[in-house]
Amino acid sequence: MSKRLLVVEDDRNLLRAIAVSLRRAGFEVATARDGEEALESLAGTIPDLIVSDIMMPGMDGYTLAEHIRSNARTDLIPIVFLTAKDARKDRIAGSRAGIDAYLTKPFEPEELIAAINNILARVARTHLRVARRSNLPSSTGGDGGGGDASVVMPDSDLTEAEARIAPLVARGLSNKEIAHQLGISGRTVEMHISHILSKKGWSNRIEIARYVFERDAPE
Repeated sequence: MSKRLLVVEDDRNLLRAIAVSLRRAGFEVATARDGEEALESLAGTIPDLIVSDIMMPGMDGYTLAEHIRSNARTDLIPIVFLTAKDARKDRIAGSRAGIDAYLTKPFEPEELIAAINNILARVARTHLRVARRSNLPSSTGGDGGGGDASVVMPDSDLTEAEARIAPLVARGLSNKEIAHQLGISGRTVEMHISHILSKKGWSNRIEIARYVFERDAPE
């Protein structure tokens, strides 16, 4: 199945050119002209990755990224910034916003496609490793059954309940799906996730996923 991308760019000609290049590379592409339009798109179908400009009228790329990372439904979506801003402080701001890659205009379509493929491959490896650790299916589809919901991450400074929930967060499951998997309430899941974020000094669920991946990486 083709991966779905959302491209956010206020320059109509550049937006069209990027979309054409990505479709030729085999991706399914949705487009938006600014941050507000992107959020409207995200309220419907969730893409596998977002490509966004930074400087746009209305909501800029940084603000869009903050909205994406603060929403449990979208906070694990990889984001690639395409921008003419190449200053060090702008790259730092992008990193703080949870950006996965940063390409400076002008860029070659092949460079963007390579970055997207690398990120999607990394995400797939992360999901597979977490699924293997948890003895759960690697996809998030289905009823979530068939796995061992009692698996706890070893050598973790999390509580037992938090250590059960973290790998499920990393798989991209919603609070409702996690609650169903573990046989607890959605409010309890929300409480444990909040405790994990507070304990680690993190701000969003993607940092939980990275933590799970790093602990699973070979020495």
